[in-house]
Amino acid sequence: MITYGGFAIGALNLLFLYTRFLTDEYFGLVNVILSASSVLMPLLAFGIPNAMVKYYSGFQGLSAKDGFLTLMVLLPLVLIVPIGAISYLANETIGDFLSKENPIVKGYVWHIFIIGVAMAYFEVFYAWAKVQMKSVFGNFMKEVFSRIVVTLLLLLIYFEIISVLTFLNALVGMYILRTLIMQVYALRLLNLKLDFNLPSNTREIISYSTLIILGGSAAIVLLEVDKVMINQFIEIKNVAYYSVAGYIATVIAVPSRSMHNITYPLTAEILYKKDIKALKTLYQKSSLTLFIVSGLIFILIILNLNDLYNLLPDSYRGGYVIVFIIGVARVYDALLGNNNAIMYNSDYYRALLLMGVALAFLTILLNLWLIPKYGLDGAAIASFMAFFIYNTIKLGFVKLKFGIQPITKETLKVVFLLLMLSGVFYYISFPFHPLVNIALKSVLVLFCYIFVLYRFRISEDVYGAISFYLGKFGSKK
Repeated sequence: MITYGGFAIGALNLLFLYTRFLTDEYFGLVNVILSASSVLMPLLAFGIPNAMVKYYSGFQGLSAKDGFLTLMVLLPLVLIVPIGAISYLANETIGDFLSKENPIVKGYVWHIFIIGVAMAYFEVFYAWAKVQMKSVFGNFMKEVFSRIVVTLLLLLIYFEIISVLTFLNALVGMYILRTLIMQVYALRLLNLKLDFNLPSNTREIISYSTLIILGGSAAIVLLEVDKVMINQFIEIKNVAYYSVAGYIATVIAVPSRSMHNITYPLTAEILYKKDIKALKTLYQKSSLTLFIVSGLIFILIILNLNDLYNLLPDSYRGGYVIVFIIGVARVYDALLGNNNAIMYNSDYYRALLLMGVALAFLTILLNLWLIPKYGLDGAAIASFMAFFIYNTIKLGFVKLKFGIQPITKETLKVVFLLLMLSGVFYYISFPFHPLVNIALKSVLVLFCYIFVLYRFRISEDVYGAISFYLGKFGSKK
């Protein structure tokens, strides 16, 4: 619910406030800054968030944990300091490269670096809270806090209290503040006592973290590099148009992000105990549940896309193909369930990370080829191809090494249900205001979907959740 609350606020910002309170060029600039910072973040974090979750349960005594946590806090500086020095010394050169097509980007190299550092340390302290099985507050800070602050800043622009340039500087301050708040919360859960007696497996941890840099960077490249590369080839305002279409499709990924926070430490614990039966159960249940929810969101978006675009300014209405292509990729991603958690916490993570790096390079090459040829649709096609190849490899790898796969006969039932509802409701339209049309069609689709899921008990977890809420409703009545 917190994650969806954050995405709802993000939708308000991205679809309505940014598009009306900033020019297309400055909206594109904001997206380039944040996407470039996101691409930089895994490198600056040094793989520590993943390493903390993987190794924390192996340290039992307080002194051992202190040495481990000290290492976790200090390791990111190994790359932050030299990259910061390079950014200072080569600021002009980096700025020239980023602004080759759009000169407006040149003055924001430091914005990108500082936001990247703040994002990196936020993830470190978020992982600190996760290993204490406390992910809710961090999720709130990540998904809701930052978006509420952006809403307030955009309103200040609208009322002419601040300028756009002040907004961009305040955006940097917001990411720093978010990290400091997360740090205070994490240290209250488990205080840090600096202990430079490093763990006996420090070399193994650093080796793992280094490989995670590659894997994390590859994953972010798959997600964010398209916006950065659009800036390199066509006018920056196109980044804004692509971001709006991409955000609409990204809503499909919200359940995956939420469940990942829960299943990641659970998967690490199951793998630590070598319980393959429990691993298979979690794999298939997480896959089916995510597919049910993400599939529903996908068809709701596609069936309501005309009305949704009627709410936006004319210049933002050309993203139908982008929404569909990226949406299909997100649904496929959801079908994998906790696959990422299995791979990153297993002994086979090295092979997957190397595959991820190869696919990141493939993504860049696909964008270099398809963006100049097909524009924004080319960026979407490149992202889809990269996600499809990457996810298929991960499915095959887990099947090969663990003998388990997420797809069951219930998965096929959900596919049939989604196709049936799409076929029926695609031809149904209402003549009212777009918001009313969206609400009416969504309620009808949702009712039919939930009824079939409940009546035929396709997923025990979903059936239990529906029964729980029906019971609460009945008792209130």
